[in-house]
Amino acid sequence: MNENILDFVTVPNAAKLRGVSHQSIYYLIQHEKISVTEIDGVKFVKRDEVLNFVKAKGGRPKKEKSNNEK
Repeated sequence: MNENILDFVTVPNAAKLRGVSHQSIYYLIQHEKISVTEIDGVKFVKRDEVLNFVKAKGGRPKKEKSNNEK
């Protein structure tokens, strides 16, 4: 695949695109939710991965109520 430099953004710019902190982007990188490319110590992420990332619904599934519970 031929990639263009415009396809990548820095972590701070990715955070601005998502409206989150840069720590949130580093968390996604650390947990391999988005890929990272490092050039001269600067981390870059793919713009489309950042924009298309969908947060999974967290937490424990709700327990279904039985007929005896109100």
